[in-house]
Amino acid sequence: MKKNYKFGKLYLAFVLLVLYAPIFYLIFYSFNAGGDMSKFTGFTLQNYKDLFADSRLILIVVQTFFLAFLSSLIATIIGTIGAMFIEKVSQKGRGTLLGLNNVLMVSPDVVIGASFLILFTVIGMQLGFVSVLLSHIAFSIPIVVVMIMPLYQEMDKSLIDAAYDLGASRIQTLKEVVLPYLSPGIIAGFFMAFTYSLDDFAVTFFVTGNDFTTLSVEIYSRARAGISLEINALSTVVFLFSVLLVVGYYFIMKDSETVGKASNLT
Repeated sequence: MKKNYKFGKLYLAFVLLVLYAPIFYLIFYSFNAGGDMSKFTGFTLQNYKDLFADSRLILIVVQTFFLAFLSSLIATIIGTIGAMFIEKVSQKGRGTLLGLNNVLMVSPDVVIGASFLILFTVIGMQLGFVSVLLSHIAFSIPIVVVMIMPLYQEMDKSLIDAAYDLGASRIQTLKEVVLPYLSPGIIAGFFMAFTYSLDDFAVTFFVTGNDFTTLSVEIYSRARAGISLEINALSTVVFLFSVLLVVGYYFIMKDSETVGKASNLT
């Protein structure tokens, strides 16, 4: 037993090393004065100065985060309503809807992106911010539904009946009973959708236009001409921001669980 525990720790350390070594390698060379990743010639902050002086790249970063936030917010609202609706339909209809929902999750991004491109072309929609936003909302909704459905299925529906018996309206019941219970799933769904939107390349590549682009598409375009260490600096900043998001998510979920336990005790 003790031997298996040590082996498990070694295996976990190896997996973490494989996952994080390339990231720290990238961060290390973001301070390289040599201009490329072939050899470290000295420490400098010039790459970060060049990054923040590149107004176009900074604008693309802002656009990417705004797109991820807005698409995740809308997808979370629609996904929450969808999860509650799916639970109320018949068993056969529920299975069909969940199957359609899961198909979107397992479909290749290239297929989804090409499908949206054909759709927007057929209806005559100009490719740009709106087309990318609609696409990100579409592939984020199934993620939110999957996060919320188990919680809604486990919820004691007698709590809703009790709220109605006490004179609460549908809106009051939703706000005071249902949403607080589903809040861990809603928060998790939002953060997952935000991450997927922030990270997406394949779908965005198909539906983006000349007047709008995201960070992943821009990095791909620049990589074809050779990635500068400015991209390393940008990746470092985004990685640190992602760490802050994870820490913030941890504390939000911890507070949510504390509130949930307190409400169960009362």
